[in-house]
Amino acid sequence: MKTVVHKAESRGFANHGWLQANHSFSFANYYNPEKVQFGALRVLNDDIIAPKMGFGTHPHNNMEIITIPLKGVLKHRDNMHVEWQPVLPGEVQIMSAGTGVQHSEINGSVDEHLSLFQIWIIPNKENVKPRYDQKSFDVSERKNKLQTLVTSIDEDFDGSLKIHQDAVLSRIDLDKDKSFTYNMKSKNHGVYVMNIHGEIEIDGNSLHTRDAIGITETESFTIKASDSSEILFIEVPMI
Repeated sequence: MKTVVHKAESRGFANHGWLQANHSFSFANYYNPEKVQFGALRVLNDDIIAPKMGFGTHPHNNMEIITIPLKGVLKHRDNMHVEWQPVLPGEVQIMSAGTGVQHSEINGSVDEHLSLFQIWIIPNKENVKPRYDQKSFDVSERKNKLQTLVTSIDEDFDGSLKIHQDAVLSRIDLDKDKSFTYNMKSKNHGVYVMNIHGEIEIDGNSLHTRDAIGITETESFTIKASDSSEILFIEVPMI
């Protein structure tokens, strides 16, 4: 098994006043040649957005974009939807930018900060028709067991959101002292494990809140929770 550990404090950071952004990979003004991407995973931004603030209308194309609100109220609008779409914690949003979309993302609260992950995955099909979807996932369904959030549009898997890439996004909430074995999709895949909160151990590496580890060249690995932990898995082809 091959691993690369990214500690929380090693991420790129940008303070825009209204936006506090942590970049796991090179993004905007942050560039690290050793952190450009992990396989097809191109962006993992950990953003905190001030009340009533957000990203004005801007374009995307040929990228699979996944947003996971952690706290607060996200509101989304694009040229496929005239009305603002609220996206709440417990929900996941996907957007296949394809041939091109224009969208806006704002904090829908007047007094609470919005915390979210924004994830960009390089697609395996370009210039597809743009599409948008969101889905609510029951938190209790990931207590000490894997909950699948996103899979390939080409894969017959019920209950998940779909993107144009042979990827799997999933979450698990582990109680203290619980262990879980993650099985890889294939030998050509790697998984980027983000410890959202808590403390876990993988292959002798202790990971605290917002620490991450990229894992490749293995069929499976085991996680032990040293404390109650919330974990995000992003499994992608190692292109």
